Amino acid sequence: MDLMEFSAKRVTRSYRQRIDAPPERVFPLLCPVREAQWLDGWHYRMIHSASGLAEDGAVFCTPHAEESDTVWIVTRHDAAEHKVEFARFTPGSRTCVLRIAVTPAEGGASFVDVSYTYTGLTDAGNEFVAGFTEDRFLDAMKFWEESMNHFLATGEKLRKA
Repeated sequence: MDLMEFSAKRVTRSYRQRIDAPPERVFPLLCPVREAQWLDGWHYRMIHSASGLAEDGAVFCTPHAEESDTVWIVTRHDAAEHKVEFARFTPGSRTCVLRIAVTPAEGGASFVDVSYTYTGLTDAGNEFVAGFTEDRFLDAMKFWEESMNHFLATGEKLRKA
């Protein structure tokens, strides 16, 4: 592929979740280790973390069936502000910046604002970006929201249908 002729596709999708717990209970769950406790289908391998959990500079990867593992770097982990950001790289395909902010909501709940920005690096990456539709994104975000609420209420993982 001639890199001078490549035109990257980019898409940003955002969603606001409502989680029935205060930010102090929600924010710690936004960690690859803790996510495995509440999100069905989540698999990761920690590569580097001094604490063993999400922290600035932590590196982990997630497997994919038909492509290289995605490498994640925690680029911001601010427990006081309840904000976390990740940079993700899937070799031969795409990058992603994931930003999450947890804020108080009425009744002791939280809003979790989630934003994904994908950029294709290759034709395969552009195909992924084109397939990252609003409907696909909303399905994933709603399952995440239901899963976290279920876990916080029951201590158990909600299983995919």
